Amino acid sequence: MRNLLRGLPVLVGAAPQFDPAQAPSDPVALFISWLRHAIERGVVEPHAMTLSTVGAAAGTGGPRPSARVLILKDIDVAGWHFGVSSASRKGADLARNPAVSLTFYWPTLGRQVRVDGIAVPDPPTVIAEDFLARSEGARAMVLTGRQSQPYTDPAEIGEALAKAHLELEHSPALVPAEWVSYAVRADAVEFWQADSTRRHRRLRYERDGSSWSTTLLWP
Repeated sequence: MRNLLRGLPVLVGAAPQFDPAQAPSDPVALFISWLRHAIERGVVEPHAMTLSTVGAAAGTGGPRPSARVLILKDIDVAGWHFGVSSASRKGADLARNPAVSLTFYWPTLGRQVRVDGIAVPDPPTVIAEDFLARSEGARAMVLTGRQSQPYTDPAEIGEALAKAHLELEHSPALVPAEWVSYAVRADAVEFWQADSTRRHRRLRYERDGSSWSTTLLWP
């Protein structure tokens, strides 16, 4: 397996031009620019991101990280937005510890972005808008209230979904109490541009009061 993995090509993406000296003072502006570029270049699901949370203590080993892929719902002055069910494992993690990390990776462009910060619940109106904008199937699955729970028979899922769809039929504007939309208020954001000679360009933003400071990092 080691030889197989060693033989796989890496850094094959067509890296765009990136001059850290020309980067804007706010990482949100640079992120939006990179995201728009990924969309224009046809990157598949460019808004997919890995959400890393701090899990519960495992035995005597202490808290451990837990990661999964979610979809970015919005980005604005409040931060990077995503929605979760509080009944899920990630929802439980966030309730215990709001410290999170987001990772975006666009391999065809040789780019990735890391966002470290605190997940802050959105206002109720934003949470409701986020939930109601989801597809009916996605809303029905949340209404089952069973995310991350074990099951033994696939029929359980079908029965729960049928009941949830009936709920939506009777109450199309229903927003379950367990649905939460978060905004990640970033403390640090790192932009990484690949280089085939391994002279990757890395620009790290760190929050400094109401503004940001930037640092160039070695590859």
